[in-house]
Amino acid sequence: METYGLIGYPLKHSFSSRFFTEKFSQEEVDAEYLNFEIADITELRRVILFNPSLRGLNVTIPYKEQVIPFLNELSPEAKQIGAVNVIRVERKPGDMYNYKLTGYNTDYIGFRESLRPLLRKEIHKDALVLGTGGASKAVAQALNDLQIAFRFVSRTPAEGRYCYDELSPGLIASHKLIINASPVGTYPDSDRCPAIPYESITPDHLLYDLVYNPEETLFLKKGKEVGATTQNGKEMLALQALAAWEIWQQEG
Repeated sequence: METYGLIGYPLKHSFSSRFFTEKFSQEEVDAEYLNFEIADITELRRVILFNPSLRGLNVTIPYKEQVIPFLNELSPEAKQIGAVNVIRVERKPGDMYNYKLTGYNTDYIGFRESLRPLLRKEIHKDALVLGTGGASKAVAQALNDLQIAFRFVSRTPAEGRYCYDELSPGLIASHKLIINASPVGTYPDSDRCPAIPYESITPDHLLYDLVYNPEETLFLKKGKEVGATTQNGKEMLALQALAAWEIWQQEG
């Protein structure tokens, strides 16, 4: 039986575990999917060595960037994005200590393909990306692919991005696509939302939240109240998971 899994900390609510366990059951795949909750990224080696049937890993917060120095190779996309959410584990037969770890990023594929059908090209030309962590880098790559101009929004000032207190009604009006790539609003902090001027949101706006728990965050709820198009991150997760499975099933 092959093993696949997820590394992160903490792992209270794992979409990947549910998704792959159901997939393996429905498709009668002889495999298991395990959660590896590790408090430090240096524990990755232990996970690899003590699970000799491990063929692939998903990577979640806070290790999407921290894991990179522990990998042997990166895909071109992962290298450009600077974050990894999928690891392919290749082993030399009969030698558990001889393995190769290759990092990929399928977050940007999942986000891009989930966002694409919602776009109105004549309106959604400019985007604000809330947050500057690993997830926001995948979003940026997808927006580049879709030829959508964007600016990051952060709590701390930096060249080329906005601070939340700079988000005037005019800026919101001129950026009809707003993406929450931060964890703000994730359960159990469901009563929180990014600090933007929601009164400036219009029916022409598209609000996309990478958060999927709860399914309708306060960020999305506030957008829906004024007629904006809204989408959570659940479809993105499913699409990135399917892309990960394709990577793991590639012939060496």
